[in-house]
Amino acid sequence: MAHPTARFIRRFLFCRRTLIIAVLLTITATAAAIYYANHLIVTSTRSLTWSDVNAVPARSVGLVLGAKPGNRYFVRRVDSAAALYRAGKVKWLLVSGDNGQKNYDEPSAMQQALIARGVPEQAIFCDYAGFSTLDSVVRAQKVFGEDRVTVISQEFHNQRAIWLARQYGIDAVGFNAPDLNIKHGARTRLREKLARVSALIDAKILHRQPKYLGPRVTIGPDSAHGCPAA
Repeated sequence: MAHPTARFIRRFLFCRRTLIIAVLLTITATAAAIYYANHLIVTSTRSLTWSDVNAVPARSVGLVLGAKPGNRYFVRRVDSAAALYRAGKVKWLLVSGDNGQKNYDEPSAMQQALIARGVPEQAIFCDYAGFSTLDSVVRAQKVFGEDRVTVISQEFHNQRAIWLARQYGIDAVGFNAPDLNIKHGARTRLREKLARVSALIDAKILHRQPKYLGPRVTIGPDSAHGCPAA
């Protein structure tokens, strides 16, 4: 009969080997998922984004994706949206973001920032339930009735948004706002890698829908109010 100490050591070594194998398999599977999702999204959208305002195709509606009001991503997206509007590349701007907490309102902040940059208030429509990129692009179709949009965000974000939009039957292209440098954007880029895996699962496996839909809103000159009080 084996000594109790020897049995304990064998069990410990077996458990340790099992744990190491499980960790390695998890790391390998995660890395493979990140690589596949990134490759799929980048290759699928390679010819669908522009950084030159003169080159981007004209469309009726520009969908501006939300960011924390005042941060660098926010400012650059709003600047790009205003430039696109002034160049006549979009007629209307749909600002979509998070308004789920008290005293936090991305769409209203984008609306006010655009007005400050010379965009007429009547040209701006607000989506107060753009709680995620998927919510923003799908609501653009199901709530606002838009099947063809120009997404306005940084290139890495546009790629994921356009890929998601096309999984839901939306003809989307993108206008790339200037990105942050590696020093200031590294954390966001890391999160984006995981967000692409999540997008793949949401669209291909879960077929996820927006958290909220609601009554239809028509974007155009006959709408009573583009940004009603949230």
